[in-house]
Amino acid sequence: MPYIPLPEHLPGITGLLEYRLDTAMPIRELTQILLRGDAPAGESSLTQGERELIAALVSSRNCTNFCEAAHTKAADLLLGETETARAVKADIETAPVSEKMKALLQVAALTQQGGRDVTPAAVARARQAGATDREIHDTVLIAALFCLYNKYVDGMATVAPTDPAYYDILGDRIVNRGYNRPPGGHPAPPPAATNV
Repeated sequence: MPYIPLPEHLPGITGLLEYRLDTAMPIRELTQILLRGDAPAGESSLTQGERELIAALVSSRNCTNFCEAAHTKAADLLLGETETARAVKADIETAPVSEKMKALLQVAALTQQGGRDVTPAAVARARQAGATDREIHDTVLIAALFCLYNKYVDGMATVAPTDPAYYDILGDRIVNRGYNRPPGGHPAPPPAATNV
């Protein structure tokens, strides 16, 4: 049960974002830029699916069920299959991703442990695999940002639905609308009809 009153129909971070729209706006904008924005040509070739893999990996390692499920589903939809995200979370080095992505995911994993755990060797490996400065920067920032989100969600004891169908809907919403707040917010569902 959340530590503060939140809309019951908005589990996880969504309810927290609705609770404080003023703090939610920069959170949503930064997430939209990092996970959906386009970099200038030549600066980053990370796909939206690869960026979602970083979010899913970090959330998995932080044991934040809501974020892990949501971003795994978003990655699955963007990649068009369901194996890569699971493989990345199980073992980066054997996952079916490029050498550059393996190196960047290792940088993300180190960032999740602690900022000072990112080593010159890990960054050099990413560069040798073809990662640009922008890709290294964005990987660290996405990983750090999701550590913040994971702590926000878990620190407020938000609800994480257990029904996989919920994350099918949420993943579709993330992929097709991004991280922007829908016009008018998230209205509560109509009350259930009663047989009186």
